[in-house]
Formats: sequence, structure tokens, C-alpha cells
Amino acid sequence: MIRNLALTTLFVHALLVSERTVFALTNRVSRPDGSRRAFLSNTAVIAAAGLGLSSPVHAEEEGQIDVYFGCGCFWHVQHEFVDAEKRILGRSDDELTARAGYAGGKAGAKNGKVCYHNALSISDYGSLGHAEVVSLKIPPSKFSEFVTEYCNLFSEQGYRPDQFGDRGSEYRNLVGIPGGVDGQYTKELVNASMNAGDKLDFAKGKGDDSDQRALVWVMDSNQYPFYIAEQYHQFHDGFNFGENYPNSYNNLANQLNKKEKLGKSDCPNGLIG
Repeated sequence: MIRNLALTTLFVHALLVSERTVFALTNRVSRPDGSRRAFLSNTAVIAAAGLGLSSPVHAEEEGQIDVYFGCGCFWHVQHEFVDAEKRILGRSDDELTARAGYAGGKAGAKNGKVCYHNALSISDYGSLGHAEVVSLKIPPSKFSEFVTEYCNLFSEQGYRPDQFGDRGSEYRNLVGIPGGVDGQYTKELVNASMNAGDKLDFAKGKGDDSDQRALVWVMDSNQYPFYIAEQYHQFHDGFNFGENYPNSYNNLANQLNKKEKLGKSDCPNGLIG
């Protein structure tokens, strides 16, 4: 685990400062907070050595990174991240990047597609080992703030909003970042989680992972990419009571599709195809 740290290997290539931090995660066990904080301190030194120093860059001038977050049904999660994009980044409707989709399965795509459950069982995301997630393109400097938004989706005990409804690996908790646990964003992920109440544990995702309370699988988004969901899943009302969102939100799917900004899925349009 990353949060309850068990660090078994950590080294930096002396000649290549761009070499990524390498560490191994053990099975889920309890460790004293001191070991976790020592790990965070060590990774801060590694990051400084490997990345060097640079001048401050405004968020709107930065490049964007592709990340995704999974926390049960993607309908509610997308709504929360749309709100975060507007509030944190000041994005307009046309600039929104939050999209519902699938990720985390070993099988990847089947016949070039990953689809929701359908009558013909075409490229079914569950059978391919994927979970429901929401993808975003965000400035690296804002990553911690979006992790905080993610952590706020969970209760103090680490329960998802739909923990007792939607269950199973299709609804497991995921975070997809470039490089996964070996990437440069792991330290920010753990720190932001701790600052948001320290409700979650993290582990290296290996694909087709199980659904566990308060455990988030950290995926390498390069190895386990995001697959966009069908249009009818985009900007959908939430599953729980009180999650009937305004028409202005629901209509974003059609608006963005007409402007060719939504993204395209070649999957059947609905459960019956």
C-alpha cells in the first residue's frame, strides 16, 4: 500500500536524472504513520533531483495531463468533476473535459471498442475487466485540487455514495495517472488524500482488480487507458435520490456532440443496441 506504507525498493539512477522513481508495494497491511511520512519525504527528494527547478507557470499556460477517477457509478462522479472544472479552472461549457467512460481492465478494447452492457454483449466493459471512471484533462499544477475533490466523494469511513447499491469490480475505486505508482504524481496523490481526511488507502493497480471499501487502485494511464462511454451516459442524472440535475447540464452531451467536442463511441446506443 502507499498510504499505509511498505516501501521495499527505491533508487535513483545516478547518471540519468529523468529516470523514474521505482518502488514496490506489498499486500495491504498496517504501518505506522511515520513510515508513510518518511516515504513522502524520500519521494520529495527524488522528485527534486529528477525534475529540477523551473519558473512558475500559470495554469492556463501549462500543458494538460490526462487523468481519470473511478468511484462507483460514473454519472454522479462526472457531475462533481464538471463542477470542479468550472470552479477551479473557470472553464466554460465548451471547455469541459470531464467524460464518463471505462478503464482498468487487462483486456483493453475488444474489436476496438469498450461498451456498456448491451443485448448482444458487444465488448462489454465488465467482461473486459474495466470499471466506470471519469476522465479529465487538467493542468499539472491543479492535480492536487482535483484529488481533493475525488476524496470528498467518500464518507469519513471511506464509503462511496453508492457503496451499498453498486457493488463489484465494475464500480471499484480507481485513479489513473501517467506512470501509475512509479510516476511523478504519486506523492501529490497521497498528500492530497491525507489533507482531505486520510480516509483512503492506495495500492498499485494490476488490472481486473477487486472492489474494496476505502481502497483505491492507482493505475498507469499509459498502460490502462481510458475508453469513452456512449453518448447517452454523458452528463446523465445521478443514480441516488436528489441527483436529478438541471436540463442545462443534461443537454451538454448534445451541445458538445454537435460541435464535435464530445468524443465518439462506436458502441450500441442503449442496452438493446
